[in-house]
Formats: sequence, structure tokens, C-alpha cells
Amino acid sequence: MTAKIGVILQGGPWYAAVEGLRDGLKELGLVEGTNFVLEIRDTKGDLRAVENTAKELERAKVSLIVTAATSVSLAAQKATEKTPIVFVAGTNPVTVGLVDSIRVPGGRLTGVQIRATDVIGKRFELLREIIPDLRRVITFYNPNNRSAIEAAKEAREAARILGLELVERKVASVDELQKELQAFKSGEADAFFAVSDAMIDNQIQSVIDMSKAKKLPTMLYESVEVEQGGLASYSSDFKDAGHLSAKYVQQILAGASPSQLPVEGIDKLKFVINLKTAKQIGLSIPERILLRADKVVE
Repeated sequence: MTAKIGVILQGGPWYAAVEGLRDGLKELGLVEGTNFVLEIRDTKGDLRAVENTAKELERAKVSLIVTAATSVSLAAQKATEKTPIVFVAGTNPVTVGLVDSIRVPGGRLTGVQIRATDVIGKRFELLREIIPDLRRVITFYNPNNRSAIEAAKEAREAARILGLELVERKVASVDELQKELQAFKSGEADAFFAVSDAMIDNQIQSVIDMSKAKKLPTMLYESVEVEQGGLASYSSDFKDAGHLSAKYVQQILAGASPSQLPVEGIDKLKFVINLKTAKQIGLSIPERILLRADKVVE
């Protein structure tokens, strides 16, 4: 019997997690089209669409749902009743209520935690090393996204500790984000800092394009976004997280209960810099910073 696996994501860099999932399942001996099929749903930054999609997948009796991003996981959890969910989350899953504990999730959800929110402070430190005279940093996030609210709180505190001002622009929809990007004026901030928000991830190319046009450095949390033209990133790799999630999918398909499968974290972090973008925006990256990077895009 071919198992149907629902996959819900917000597009953008999260497709790397799907690629990792495919690779992981293949390595575990599961053949796509024979042992399983992926029902992939890209909700394009709309959390309400996530809920509707999760309900549709549950009605279609998929064997389980894989969710990419904390906000997507929370929306799918809310919208479903019985279907097991394997998540990839960038925020502590206990803090936001996805699981009861890391060791014993206790419900029908389990999965992988990537280090995005908990390394916000380090990303700020790296950004200030890249830009020594950094003072004001702007971020955009959806105020209806619990994960983004938590990440913004962490960013606010990290900025305060470093003596920086965090300019918070709250955008509840893609349209609101696009209006803010169009209205942004050079001089409003010294850099853009991404907090964990899947809606913004879906629109990250627009953020990158605006930032390059206004010569605004960007600190992101996924290396794919740096390859798309962002300046720098420091976080776990989405593809690695998707690869690890395959183990949970295999075990649940074999009959294991998510409630007893401990959440695992991706501890490996990557620091990536786009030197081409730095030159385009007129920014000189210190050699000592380039030497610390895991990858330099030229």
C-alpha cells in the first residue's frame, strides 16, 4: 500500500526541507511513488490557508502531515484532530505548545527543531561585527504569528543588550508587507534583520530586492536566502532538518506513536556571506569575518 504524506509549507526557502525529506526517505529505503507519495501544498504565506489545507488533508485520510515552519505547524495542529504531524520548527516547540516536552512529546506531534530563534543574539553580534557603526535595525513580522511574536521578543532583548534600536514593522498580510517595502526610505535603518516568520520567508526575495536597491545589509536565517542575494545568514540548514524529519515519517508509518518519539534538534550552524551582494551595496566585509564563514558566495 502506498502511503499518502501531506506536506504543508509557505514556499520560499522551506522547499529545501522538502528536498531533504525526499533524500532522507530514499536513504531509508522508501521509494517515492511505490512506498509513499507526497501531497505538497504551498500556502504562500497565508496562515488561514494552512488551516484549510490541513483540514483537507485530514479529510483525504493522509497517513500523516509534515509541516515546515513553526507557524505552519501550529495552524495545522489547530485545524486537525487525529492526523499525526511531523514538524520542522525554528522556535522551541514546548514554548509555543506544539509538544508537552522534548523527551516525551505526549500528543500526535513530534519532529525537528532548527536553531533559528535561539541564535538571534549571535546573529545580531555577527551583524554588528560586519557593520561596526550599526545603530538601527528594521524587521518585518506578522503580529498574528505566535512564532514570530516570540522571535521578535528575543530580537528586541538581543538588540537592547547590544545597545541597538529594533524598528518593528508589523504586517498581517503579504499586501501589507509589500506596501511597507515600497514605503521604506534609505536612512530609516542601517540593516534588515529577519525574525522567524514563514510569511516573510515566502516573500524574502522582495525583501532582498528592496534591500539591495536601498543598499541595506540583510541578516537572514537560511543560507538559500543568501544565495538569492541576501548579505548573510547564521542558522541551521533547512535541508538538514528535512532530512532528519524523514526518520520520524518512517517510524510513524511503521506504527510508532508521535507521543513517544523525542524531538531532535539540528545543532550544526552555518555562517554564510554573499560577497557579491556586499560589493553591490558598497559594504566592505572585514577579512577576519570572511575567514569565519562556512561559505562565501562570490
